[in-house]
Amino acid sequence: MNIPKSFNQVDQWKSVMFLYDSALKEISTKIEILNNEFVHIYNYNPIEHIKSRLKTPDSIVKKLKRYGYDVTIDNMVEKLNDIAGIRIICSFTSDIYQIAEMITKQSDVTVLYVKDYIKYPKPNGYKSYHMVITIPIYLTDGPVDTKVEIQIRTIAMDFWASLEHKIYYKFEGNAPAYLQQELKACADVVNMLDGKMFSLNQAILELSEAQQRETAGEDMIDEDELT
Repeated sequence: MNIPKSFNQVDQWKSVMFLYDSALKEISTKIEILNNEFVHIYNYNPIEHIKSRLKTPDSIVKKLKRYGYDVTIDNMVEKLNDIAGIRIICSFTSDIYQIAEMITKQSDVTVLYVKDYIKYPKPNGYKSYHMVITIPIYLTDGPVDTKVEIQIRTIAMDFWASLEHKIYYKFEGNAPAYLQQELKACADVVNMLDGKMFSLNQAILELSEAQQRETAGEDMIDEDELT
């Protein structure tokens, strides 16, 4: 991402944040179109809802300082990957990988790296699928590749992560041991819930397919009787 050095700091900041905001709009539109196509073809909606956000200036400064970087626009663009963030919430774990594959196949999306915290959860129990991608923003001077972090998780994972986030910031990363233990126990429950909900959904689909086959068979019998 090249920001003209002739710009003053305020103009550089505005230009950078404009790009990140535009990238959020671009990738959000792509994801919505992919979801709508999936509904059209398969009559199934893999995405429950989508959240997007830009990091605040205060959050950007704190993160740069926490990592030991000077607070500059160049460091912000180069060192931070989550200034623009999209969170995709779906029903089942199987949806997560399907959505990730759909995004990866987009010709103008470049995947920089993936962190699969579903197969490899964090020690505290956190589970989610993270992708850092770039997407071109087409300006008058040409395209500018801009980074967006995408998090894909189930409803249950998102509920857990929201609680973990509150506890982390409430205690500034030093929550009492018993709270951390309870949170880890909740993560195990969430994992079990996701598994049971997936199994239940599969059973429902199988019953529905069996009923459709039975109905189709009855229709064929009725047609035979008429001929």
